[in-house]
Amino acid sequence: MLNINPSDFVLKPFYGTIHCEPNWQWKKRENRIPNYDLFYIWSGEGKLVLNGKSYDVAKGHCFLFKPGDQTSATQSPQNRLKLTYIHFDITVTSLITPSAHRIIGNTISFESLLTQYIRLCLIKEYGSEIEAKLILKQLMIHLLREDQEKEKEVLEISNSLLETIQEIANYVQVHPSERHSIASLAVRANLSPQYFSQKFKQYMGHTIKFHIVSSRIKRAEHLLHYSGMTVTETAYALGYNDLHFFSRQFKKYTGKNPSEIR
Repeated sequence: MLNINPSDFVLKPFYGTIHCEPNWQWKKRENRIPNYDLFYIWSGEGKLVLNGKSYDVAKGHCFLFKPGDQTSATQSPQNRLKLTYIHFDITVTSLITPSAHRIIGNTISFESLLTQYIRLCLIKEYGSEIEAKLILKQLMIHLLREDQEKEKEVLEISNSLLETIQEIANYVQVHPSERHSIASLAVRANLSPQYFSQKFKQYMGHTIKFHIVSSRIKRAEHLLHYSGMTVTETAYALGYNDLHFFSRQFKKYTGKNPSEIR
């Protein structure tokens, strides 16, 4: 909603900050949400379902429900919810709309804007509607900024993970004779073996097992070409105790027998 002017917001007479009643619940209804609803949790605990997806909610959780959404919610009887809801519409098409859910990082400034909005709508002073629309615009910008920062964090994590995988791949190539295992390399990457294997294949285009073997075979090919070492010496140098297994694996990866290289 970055492209929308404050005057394009249509304020609805449905807003408030409430401490939910002990038996409060938001039941799923056939009629879906007719407009936008900014929904923020100040305190308490509960569960909210949005279009079939379940969220455990607590302080800082914020939703922007959109027209057509279907919701339901319950709260913990021991830790009831305090929440703010603001219904509104827009008169133009939004090119950029905040995501449906996030956990607000800077709650102080966000909660201050919510408080100002509710106060303006309740007191209805001179120019209060115009000011409320300006605050609503600020709230939307805040949500979009939170979304952008989250995307940036995800990208940074992805880049860091890529660097880790590349470092492991390089380590295997530099140390082809070591007895590498998925478990030992996962420890080196500080990842679980399953997640490490999954991400290695995703980033490198082949499995870690393939990378380990191909690194050994490439080194073996180099040694046979240039070092003057025999097939037996090359095999043992790279950790193979079974010469026949080495020969079969060499041919599988190069299409030639080791003896043909020399």
